Amino acid sequence: MSMLEEVLRKAVESDASDIHIKSDTPPLFRIEKILAPAPFEPVSFEQVAAIVDDILPEHLKEQYAQTHEVDFSHREEGVGRFRVSLYTGEGFPVIAIRHVKDKIPDLEDLNLPPVLETLIEENSGIIILSGTTGCGKSTTLASLIELINVSKPRRIITVEDPIEYAFEDKMSIVTQREVGLDTESFASALKRILRQDPDVILIGEMRDTDSVRTGITAAETGHLVFTTLHSGTAAAAVPRILDMFPAEEQDQVRMALANNLRAIVCQRLVPTIGGGLIPAAEIMFNTPTVKKILVKNELRLLGAAIETGGENGMQNFNQALYKFIKAGVVSEDDGMRFAPNPDSLQMNLRGIFLDEGKKILSNL
Repeated sequence: MSMLEEVLRKAVESDASDIHIKSDTPPLFRIEKILAPAPFEPVSFEQVAAIVDDILPEHLKEQYAQTHEVDFSHREEGVGRFRVSLYTGEGFPVIAIRHVKDKIPDLEDLNLPPVLETLIEENSGIIILSGTTGCGKSTTLASLIELINVSKPRRIITVEDPIEYAFEDKMSIVTQREVGLDTESFASALKRILRQDPDVILIGEMRDTDSVRTGITAAETGHLVFTTLHSGTAAAAVPRILDMFPAEEQDQVRMALANNLRAIVCQRLVPTIGGGLIPAAEIMFNTPTVKKILVKNELRLLGAAIETGGENGMQNFNQALYKFIKAGVVSEDDGMRFAPNPDSLQMNLRGIFLDEGKKILSNL
């Protein structure tokens, strides 16, 4: 058994989400967001170099030599699949590895609100999964794609860097394209994707103006687009997208979002009373109120629209945490720690609910 296989096997047994390997220190495991040394001896530079030589795909070696950082997927036989980020620190190779579970969990397994299942009924538009790194947005995205795969005859094309979850054709036909292996870049893949007869498109991340433009164009021409974005809240995702564009283009992009956005779901992982983590989900659907806010460029009102949109399936983080606390899933202390507005959450737990959101929206 190689040293890497031994480390990865132990990580999987320990339910570690991430593994970090660098010279002169033991491997580090992240378990339930806590980073700690794994039960191994410090790894030498020669051992790290041997691991890099063993797992770095041939087609990425030149890129790594030039840029000193690459991402790729790795399968360790008998252990599982992993997403690898290889980079250098102080001139030495460092490896960050994330375990990608083979089974694609469904929304119920993930403890996500059932209302998210309605997203797969859309025929066109853009659905965004947002949040910080490691919040589980890619897993939620995979769960939604798999739900389409098992229930609808669709042509699904993904562009990912790297591929995380592997899909098998069921009712749908799925083609997964990995940047660097199947296509030169996100830009080149997205330039041609509409010629490949997709019904559903997964763009691994909206990272620049090209990916946003392609997503909007695809939605406008009758395709359903799923993607991820780094943003702290669902409401913050819209200005985050607009900020990618020059000022003179932002109004056009905002109007395109008003017409084509279907939903933004933002996640945060919260510790549970019984141990483990559960995703608190902030959900914003493009209701008539939200669309009006986008059209009128009153983006500061998006938070109020989410807060007051419960009858349409929307909720903010405070409301998600309130439900978890009342259900005995999350402790009040942890709820307060993760709440964007702990004072408001404290009032809610005491039975006090203010209609500030409705007042804010009354003059829209």
